[in-house]
Amino acid sequence: MDRLILADDHVLVRDTIAAYLRAAGGFEVAVADGFEGAMALVPGPGHVDLVLLDFTMPGMEALDGLTRMRARAGCPVAILSGTAPPDVARRALRAGAAGFLPKTLAPQALIAAVRQMLAGETYAPCEFLRSDVDMAAQARLGLTAREREVLQGVAEGKSNKEIARDLDIQEVTVKLHLKSLTRKMGAKNRTQAAMIARDLGLA
Repeated sequence: MDRLILADDHVLVRDTIAAYLRAAGGFEVAVADGFEGAMALVPGPGHVDLVLLDFTMPGMEALDGLTRMRARAGCPVAILSGTAPPDVARRALRAGAAGFLPKTLAPQALIAAVRQMLAGETYAPCEFLRSDVDMAAQARLGLTAREREVLQGVAEGKSNKEIARDLDIQEVTVKLHLKSLTRKMGAKNRTQAAMIARDLGLA
């Protein structure tokens, strides 16, 4: 049976998640109400298979807690959060977190994420990684902020007139932006530009 540690200072959240992991996942779960409590449950490497740490609980000190726990436990360590924005998720993953789990994650998705991390893989929900993809794709294409807004409107099936109204610009300006962005994207027309945008995760 896989052994997990779940540390969170929010009693209801902690107990609910722990109970579900035990009942639906069949995991052995020890709980703590803070970082130091979690550390006390780990004598050293080999005693636990996965650690889940709340990002904002006492003692965490941002990602320092992640680094300390990884060194202590010698197993995958993931971050739980109810409020952290995507940039925190990316920083956590770059710092070696096995995953980033929003507390809003559906129960079945939580079990799947835990199993994924136990298998040695990294977990993060798509919406927390998408902005990285967006930025990389936009950098490659060289789209301006306004061109991205026009492209979003095109991808949503809006007419030039509707896009102009939404962005409070002239329709002729929308046409100019559309001409520029289709050229940059190598698209033949607005329909193809919308398809490319969806493929790249830009819309």
